[in-house]
Amino acid sequence: MPAPPTIERLTRTHLPKSTVALARYLIGKTLVHDTRRGRIAGRIVETEAYLVGDAAAHSFGGMTKRNRPLFMERGHSYVYFIYGNHFMLNISGNRNGVGEGVLFRAAEPIEGIALMRRHRAALASAKLEDLARGPGRLAEAFAIDRSLDAIDMVDGKSPLWLGTSVRKRSAIGESVRIGITKEAERVLRFYERGSKFVSGTKKLNA
Repeated sequence: MPAPPTIERLTRTHLPKSTVALARYLIGKTLVHDTRRGRIAGRIVETEAYLVGDAAAHSFGGMTKRNRPLFMERGHSYVYFIYGNHFMLNISGNRNGVGEGVLFRAAEPIEGIALMRRHRAALASAKLEDLARGPGRLAEAFAIDRSLDAIDMVDGKSPLWLGTSVRKRSAIGESVRIGITKEAERVLRFYERGSKFVSGTKKLNA
């Protein structure tokens, strides 16, 4: 069995100060969750940005107890429950007090795949590319829940963190966002071209 890839933690200084730039920067980087059962890691292959004044953003109406992590300094997790059945993972994208974030939409599994399959029991026998394709599946595969809300993902010690790339990424594509009705025409979705692990239609991923 090949050795797990070497992944170094990113720090806040690595993160672009623009949320849109951060959404692009994260493509090809690594999302890691060190759980009690072992490490889960995947290459980030799809993201979406949500900005100030964006009616589709959870921060649009101002800060609340629920969305407070979006207003934290860039690099903090924002985890919320949606549709009554799954969580979503985001990361704050701007300076303290500015409510912007990036949604993690899909990842390519690279470590802890057996754990991912255990977490995704309903799709345990599914193809590898289906384990973390889509934000709800990603959160489930990585064992993301509200206990990980507001975690600093670049503080050098948190169990949920961002890591360096394990290999060179392909070109970055961009499209309108998926699964929203408000401001759906904005081109704020980013993905790794040619990746079989991204969600969306072939037309969006051209």
